[in-house]
Amino acid sequence: MRAKSGSSAADTSPQPLAIAVQSTGCALLVSDDFMRRLMSAAFSTLSQQSSQMRTIASTTSEAAAVCSTSLRCPPLRHTPQCSRIHQAALRQHAAGSLSPGCIRTLASRSASSRRSLHVTAAAATVEAKEETFTYQAEVDRLMDLIVNSLYSNREVFLRELVSNASDALDKLRFTGLTDKDALAADDSLEIRIKADADAQTITIEDTGIGMTREDLLQSLGTIARSGTAKFAEAVKESKGDANLIGQFGVGFYSAFLVADRVSVQTKSHKDAQQWRWESASGSHQFIKEDDAKDLPRGTRITLHLKEDAKDLADAQKLSNLIKQYSEFIQFPIKLWQSKTEYDQVPDEDSTKEKQAKADEEAKQEGKEAADPVEPVTKSEGREVWDWRVQNDNKPLWTRSPKEVGQEEYNTFFTTTFREFLEPLAQTHFSVEGTIEFSALLFVPGMAPFEQQDWMKKSRNIRLFVKRVFISDEFDEDLMPRYLSFMKGVVDSSDLPLNVSREILQESRVVRVIKKQLVKRSLDLLKEVASRPAKDGKNDYETFWDAFGKFIKLGAIEDQTNKKQLAELLRFPSSKSGDDLISLQQYTDRAKEGQKSVYYIAADSLAAAASAPFVEQLIKKDLEVLYLTEPIDEPALNNISEFGDFKFVDVTREDLDLGDVAEDDKKKAEETETAYKKLTEFLKSTLGERVEKVSISNRLADSPCALVTSKFGWSAYQERIMKSQTLGDSRAADYMKGRKTLEINPEHPIVQALKEKVDSDSSGAQAVAELMYDTALVTSGFSVDNPREFAQRIYSMVGLAVSADPARADAAAASSSAGEPVQAEVVDPADPWKSA
Repeated sequence: MRAKSGSSAADTSPQPLAIAVQSTGCALLVSDDFMRRLMSAAFSTLSQQSSQMRTIASTTSEAAAVCSTSLRCPPLRHTPQCSRIHQAALRQHAAGSLSPGCIRTLASRSASSRRSLHVTAAAATVEAKEETFTYQAEVDRLMDLIVNSLYSNREVFLRELVSNASDALDKLRFTGLTDKDALAADDSLEIRIKADADAQTITIEDTGIGMTREDLLQSLGTIARSGTAKFAEAVKESKGDANLIGQFGVGFYSAFLVADRVSVQTKSHKDAQQWRWESASGSHQFIKEDDAKDLPRGTRITLHLKEDAKDLADAQKLSNLIKQYSEFIQFPIKLWQSKTEYDQVPDEDSTKEKQAKADEEAKQEGKEAADPVEPVTKSEGREVWDWRVQNDNKPLWTRSPKEVGQEEYNTFFTTTFREFLEPLAQTHFSVEGTIEFSALLFVPGMAPFEQQDWMKKSRNIRLFVKRVFISDEFDEDLMPRYLSFMKGVVDSSDLPLNVSREILQESRVVRVIKKQLVKRSLDLLKEVASRPAKDGKNDYETFWDAFGKFIKLGAIEDQTNKKQLAELLRFPSSKSGDDLISLQQYTDRAKEGQKSVYYIAADSLAAAASAPFVEQLIKKDLEVLYLTEPIDEPALNNISEFGDFKFVDVTREDLDLGDVAEDDKKKAEETETAYKKLTEFLKSTLGERVEKVSISNRLADSPCALVTSKFGWSAYQERIMKSQTLGDSRAADYMKGRKTLEINPEHPIVQALKEKVDSDSSGAQAVAELMYDTALVTSGFSVDNPREFAQRIYSMVGLAVSADPARADAAAASSSAGEPVQAEVVDPADPWKSA
């Protein structure tokens, strides 16, 4: 600190005086008197330690002020906070205990108040020099945090280092456009990787742009400084085009995931000297001139593997990692690998045996010896090491769709996704604008074996950033669950990744990409559905057999695209036979004036076709869709309509079969009046088990059926929900549809029962109970009391085969109770009995 030049002791006008102390950006407002006392004590204490402070104290007749961030001194202001600290300081000063530690404490409290601390001095002004401090860190611990916190998978070290090598090559390629000398030392642009199992090292070498000593200091010696990002900015300013990958400046340090020591040898085309940089994860790095001088240009990184990572010094493992993460890097990646080559060498033993056999045959023919035989050879293998390219597969999505043939798409699909069958279809597109990305999506030719588990966690969409694989594990971030069967790649430089490039962060970019992927996928499926049949079966039938359930799931989950998904649905119907029809086909051939799509849910086609609910519709030539899978009914209920047609469950009450003629209306009213006593009798007999009893307009051959209310579960849904392991019984009771018993007035049983009720004959109640139980079964419900139902059936069987109804009833009662009863069956029509 020094006295401000030009100040005078005689100048008594208030002048701003400050001592600036860099701290937390916070300060405190206090009074002049307090600051005089505070600084006087501070200078008195510090004078024993600093001659400079003694000089300042002697030349300063008045107090100084402490300010946290600047030298600007507005007029004095007081706050309650400053008053409290003022009083505490005065007490300390009065006791003679205002130590340097106390002063630091007061400065800290002043900082917490977040106000500027300023005073005015009457006699003199003292200006302090600001001191600026940088953050200090334990570098070893910081490196450990960076390495082990950013990356969850240690195998990504190779991806990061190969990406850096690719950037170095791309920088050289771009620089070579204007500087012809850049490629003079070595015109090859490639990456070479070598594993040494004996030395437990992995070497990654590129022929890229290399680094000077200054580059090493700035790029490797500074954590989180990205030389690639800086180069990319310069390229952008020059309106150039370089496809660079790096952006965060920490990828190199992923090497310490597997290595405890890393050495870098590098030579820039701009520098005649080759440099060497070494660092261990637990020690500092150093830079020196490299005596090897074996690099014409580029960088060589040698990883000295940790004890638990020595298994990575294997060529096959490195080959797998290259194909997983860096298969589509634009520069060739060569791996030092061995292969077995076979040579034909003489087989002396076999040749001798062959000669001996020939000599024996010659002797038998009277010759002394046979002519020399042709030497026998054998294959002998030898191990040959050589550089082998690992990334032969080319990124088709970077090319124009017009330049790619179908055979290339098929090869890419089967190779990249390890599929046996060729894809049914593919879509290749790019999106430009505020968000840019390219994508290549395929519809597989076959379904996975475990569809349910596969749907939960799909790994079919592979995310790339500038052709570098990032991840294929997404929780519906890029594709909804119902499209998880789609396979493909997405490549974009706009994706919001975390620093380790392992996690796709939620953002508007992700939502836009997902929306485009869904739209293109549905358009692709529509195109497949429109293809004509070949050899009696079209591609969409193949797709539907494999992935039909996924589309139905989408009709339930995707409210935005449910109309498009409705066009893709297929169902059997009462008119389609063994084929499936679309909703469009159904509506196109609907009867004139029909505004409903009728359907019934059942366990099988046979159960649906034989259900009593469809009898009248089939007679009226109204087509009915048969829903035979548990997901079918919820899917249609969620869609609710298709064009002008509403979906109608034929098992629900108040079924509308279209316009009814006046004569039919009048006849229905007369029938309802005639059967009023019977319907009232059935309602009183069945009680709360049915909400009401009515005359049916849907039954033709069955005497009765149970229909459900418009709201709540149908019989089929009720059976499905009962089978759920974690089903809520209270919710199930609430959601059960209220039942209505519909009777067919044209059926002989109903007419006979009407006569019994009208004449008050006995036995009507038993018939009513049996009709209800039978209607439960035929309508798809479970019988309330199977034992009572069995007893009624046995009673009816007994009546049919026994001459004594009383004995039949007793036999039925005993049988249902589990007690053996002896009964004689008499059939008067049996001629053997009369004999």
